[in-house]
Amino acid sequence: MVKPFTRIAVALAVVSAAVFGVPAAADVTALPTVDMEAVLKAAQIDPRRADSAITPGSGPSVRLVERALSAKGLLAASYVDGHFGTRTIDAYAAYQRSLGYTGIDASGLPGQTSLRQLGDQRYTVVRPVSAGSKVTYHGALMNSRTKAMLVEAERLFGAQVGVTQGSYNPGGTPASAGTHDGGGAIDLSVSGMTATTRTNLARSLRRVGFAAWVRTPAQGDWGYHIHAVAIADPDQSTGAYHQSGDYYLGFNGLANRGPDDGPSVSPKVTWEEYQRAN
Repeated sequence: MVKPFTRIAVALAVVSAAVFGVPAAADVTALPTVDMEAVLKAAQIDPRRADSAITPGSGPSVRLVERALSAKGLLAASYVDGHFGTRTIDAYAAYQRSLGYTGIDASGLPGQTSLRQLGDQRYTVVRPVSAGSKVTYHGALMNSRTKAMLVEAERLFGAQVGVTQGSYNPGGTPASAGTHDGGGAIDLSVSGMTATTRTNLARSLRRVGFAAWVRTPAQGDWGYHIHAVAIADPDQSTGAYHQSGDYYLGFNGLANRGPDDGPSVSPKVTWEEYQRAN
């Protein structure tokens, strides 16, 4: 038997729909969701692939983003395929510029605000990723996400480390090729460390979500140090997110795209994935 107050509630819902144009609860259709973590991962990896493969777990979310870009005339329908390649990167960068973003903020790497605006009436964003505010740690500028990652890596390593170059440092060090222009990129001192200790530090960084490599004098115009990029940082420069993609694909993050020479960790995770697992 339907209780009297239940019949009244249903009647009121129907009346509100008819009189005020408000749909009854049963008529409301939920929008599909876009997983920002998955989209960011694809936007880093897919442009670095030699093929048009789809990054596992990202296809449905990427297709929703691509359909929205296509609807705005920024991406040809033939590229609505779930692969966040260079065409999609270019289309997303054009969308960011249409919102008034410039420079590092219009790199084609999705941020929370632009991703939500693009999805208006089309999709909702889940698992949002934020770089956080700019902070100073160990005397270097970085964002709060990067700091939290570094603090945890130091805990795993068992000691604090020195930061020789932080983030948001456009044109700071020519040898860095722009990787430190945005967020998520740091260089760490390995002064006085043995080769084993350097490797252990790089492994600790990788475990929490950094693409991290021990750089040697033989590789470039620099001394021994560790270069680390916080995977999936939405503030990354183009060079930095290319390094993130190369890390996933087994490369060394250098211009020669040689084999990854860093310590093996499995699985390769983002900071958000590490936090959920720990």
